[in-house]
Amino acid sequence: MSDYFSTDDLEQKKIFLVLTSAGKVRERNIEIVKEIAADGYKSVIITTNFPYSVLKKLYQQNGVDIEGVYFIDAVTGTAANPEPSHDARVRYVNSPANLTDMAIAVTETLKQIQGKKVCILFDSVSTMMIYLSSANISKFVHFVVNKLRLMDISGIFIAVEKGLDPHLLTQLTTFVDQIVDLSEE
Repeated sequence: MSDYFSTDDLEQKKIFLVLTSAGKVRERNIEIVKEIAADGYKSVIITTNFPYSVLKKLYQQNGVDIEGVYFIDAVTGTAANPEPSHDARVRYVNSPANLTDMAIAVTETLKQIQGKKVCILFDSVSTMMIYLSSANISKFVHFVVNKLRLMDISGIFIAVEKGLDPHLLTQLTTFVDQIVDLSEE
């Protein structure tokens, strides 16, 4: 893998919080997905930051084999009325604030790829602060982390380090196994 986390970390089903600068969120997302794919994992991208169509193009332009990438897009519905996708690898949620539908989409997507090596990437916790209170974000991340632990799946949460209030950052830190601070890189 990389200096961020090792193959062994993913095999141990660890949960990571990756802190990055605002200008590097897209780059970190692509790097992480490339690493996950290179190690034989299926990726489930919960995106609150970039629409599915944009991420798909970015991944393809950067050499990511998207056949193993599944998307839960909570962005497109806030900007446009998404056309029903014929791609079974994408599910739309109408807003990042709709945590119930997001949780259902995660559960359905994980059932779809059951039995495979899977890692969930949540991009980005910071963007959710536009739509939800820190308390609601914290509850949702706690729910997702516990679901991943119960299902024995690795997870990576990307956040803009200076984009989180200190209380939320403290709570997120207690939920994860490891913090990867890339905010200075």
